[in-house]
Amino acid sequence: MMLQINDLKRHNDSIRPELERAVSGVIESGWLALGPRVEAFEKAFAEHCGSSDSIGVANGTDALTLALLALGVGPGDEVVTAANAGMYATAAILGLGADPVFVDVDPHSLTIAPPSLETRLGPRTRAIVATHLYGRVAPLDRLLDVAGDVPLIEDCAQSHGASVGQRPVGSVGALGCFSFYPTKNLGACGDAGAVTTSDDVLAGRIRRLRQYGWAEKYRATEPLGRNSRLDEVQAAILLEKLPHLGAWNARGAAIARAYGNNIRNQRITLPPLGEGEVVHLYVVRSDDREALRMHLHRWDIDAQVHYPIPDHQQPAFASRFAQTRLPETERACCEVLTLPCFPEMTDEEVQRVIEACSSWGG
Repeated sequence: MMLQINDLKRHNDSIRPELERAVSGVIESGWLALGPRVEAFEKAFAEHCGSSDSIGVANGTDALTLALLALGVGPGDEVVTAANAGMYATAAILGLGADPVFVDVDPHSLTIAPPSLETRLGPRTRAIVATHLYGRVAPLDRLLDVAGDVPLIEDCAQSHGASVGQRPVGSVGALGCFSFYPTKNLGACGDAGAVTTSDDVLAGRIRRLRQYGWAEKYRATEPLGRNSRLDEVQAAILLEKLPHLGAWNARGAAIARAYGNNIRNQRITLPPLGEGEVVHLYVVRSDDREALRMHLHRWDIDAQVHYPIPDHQQPAFASRFAQTRLPETERACCEVLTLPCFPEMTDEEVQRVIEACSSWGG
């Protein structure tokens, strides 16, 4: 049987009785949107992230969009971001009529490189979106030094439970944006998202923006409000899952250490696992990625590419970013390959991946 990158059935089955009780409780209550379970999850998640507030929204892209809106980003503004994270931040920026400005990444962490950021800040820069990619934490202190007065948004969709020193991700920048898509380290059973902040003004603005701009029912005070509500079912599921996040992250880190200590192949570059980081995806690099992927498939091991096309080279943009040169980003997109790494993997499955990678002759 093919070993998948992730196995959501195994994952949810591990606490299935709790999830079924949580969903049943919502149905029994008759309250399905923006109710007591959403409020309870927002409070618990804010505490988990070390922020004073957490605002539940419909999905991770909406979290980014509402964060940008709360900062006043709109047509004619520039937002600086990386181009190697699957178009998520870029889609949010473009959706507001703003212009994405792409900067290169560090070759080891694959997160925004502060020297590259410094060269791309300009008079129209309204915000920076820094993605904690694959669970690796962007160098926030250095980025904030470079950013100066420009607000920094943390894209935490792949880093639930990670930290910078003693500070959880999502509490360092002006705003933190989370996705709870089912494959995330903290995943719902459908789409869901949240924005974290300790700025009361920004928190209030996002709460209004997520529901038509209402300051109170039917009274809109924000002109660009939309419908982006976290529903009670997903909030109830996330409340059940949140206490397990630490253990799940610990198992993911143990698998990553087993890979790092035991895969022996000079043609495969293994990723670092720094202090405070988590493993959302275990992403190796190879200069012959497709040959490695085919070799793994012969061992009945799935391997996927996250992400194959940098944002500035997406076909939808034609020649819009033709002058953009991001050598580290472009090189990484040609070399990255994701191996299975999820908490429910057995030790035997981990060993199979190790043996398969070590046996590859290139």
